[in-house]
Amino acid sequence: MKALMFGWEFPPHILGGLGTASYGLTKGMWECGDMDITFVIPRPYGDEERHFANIVGMSQVPIAWRDVSRGYVEQRIGNLMSPDLYFALRDHIYADFNYMNTNDLGCLEFSGRYPDNLIEEINNYSICAGVVARTIECDVIHSHDWLTYPAGIHAKKVTGKPLVIHVHATDFDRSRGNVNPTVFGIEKDGMDNADHIITVSDLTRETVITKYGINPAKVTTVHNAVTPLSEELLNVEVTRPKEKVVTFLGRITMQKGPEYFVEAAAKVLKNNRNVRFVMAGSGDMMDKMITLAAERGIADRFHFPGFQKGKQVYEMLKASDVYVMPSVSEPFGISPLEAMQMGVPSIISKQSGCAEILTNVIKTDYWDIDAMADAINAIITYPALYNQLRRDGLDEVNRITWDKAGQKVIDIYRKVINNR
Repeated sequence: MKALMFGWEFPPHILGGLGTASYGLTKGMWECGDMDITFVIPRPYGDEERHFANIVGMSQVPIAWRDVSRGYVEQRIGNLMSPDLYFALRDHIYADFNYMNTNDLGCLEFSGRYPDNLIEEINNYSICAGVVARTIECDVIHSHDWLTYPAGIHAKKVTGKPLVIHVHATDFDRSRGNVNPTVFGIEKDGMDNADHIITVSDLTRETVITKYGINPAKVTTVHNAVTPLSEELLNVEVTRPKEKVVTFLGRITMQKGPEYFVEAAAKVLKNNRNVRFVMAGSGDMMDKMITLAAERGIADRFHFPGFQKGKQVYEMLKASDVYVMPSVSEPFGISPLEAMQMGVPSIISKQSGCAEILTNVIKTDYWDIDAMADAINAIITYPALYNQLRRDGLDEVNRITWDKAGQKVIDIYRKVINNR
């Protein structure tokens, strides 16, 4: 079966959980066998793992015809795309896009991130999707998150193939209900045009049904999973401080509830100063959180190391005694599973999708800073509780694998293909 997937992030160049989930699911589906997956991203870097998926970068997809030689194409983009594919794509340009700001290969530039002109990049990505869909054969189209829904719709119209969209989050999650009408419109259009919708949790499924008016029969939950860690990461060496370490790791935005982490930390530190709190990540609330820690008189016990990626994430987790995810609205939340893989007891909000499948964690309401502080105190105070959560959590998370999620997605593919 051939799947044409549209995504926005792919490791090792990721900005959040979307890239991690896209990688894990794609590899898990490949491991199930009989899958030929083309994974399209705005901008590749050449160091992506490619043995289980054909990575295509929109920044190498020509939308304006250029008279260039094979040697020149190989010189310019040979480490990112084969010249054969470039010329095949060039043969399927479907309109005159010379008015757009294309380069000497007739391609558009993409940041590969979330720039201020994000809506423009989403539109440009959709234009390129028309060339990709006309060139690369597929049986089903799969769009990850709202950024690629317009591309998926375009590809569906071009090919007549069924479209599956994957809802990793909605704007209701990201905005605490203060929804951006433009984003909502893109999400709603994607859902209406999809043959089937995959959500990462029942929590998100309910949002899709109630907030977007989608028929429940059209929406299936496939929970996320984790990729088994290499021995190198499992055994990464770190210098552990004398104090206990409690860690928050994620985007420092209102969706993630960072202020509740700071407030819970202040309560813990009233009675126990032998604890350090780490808020790792970046986001528009970082300055506010630094100020809040200072106002609560705990700045000397608080650390803000910034955005962490790759090995840095596991070094930080290895040095931690407790992991906390106090998200206000978390469609799934892979980070607690990653912490559990490293043997770190986790506290998660009841308002998270992963709370639906995790047993060996402590669950609190995101707003209940007293319960959160009590849970932190209990884990760092009672070795029996720490060891139980560590041992049973590791056993539990090792059973949550991407190949199981991948098989569920393949079954959905077969269903929509047969229905067409």
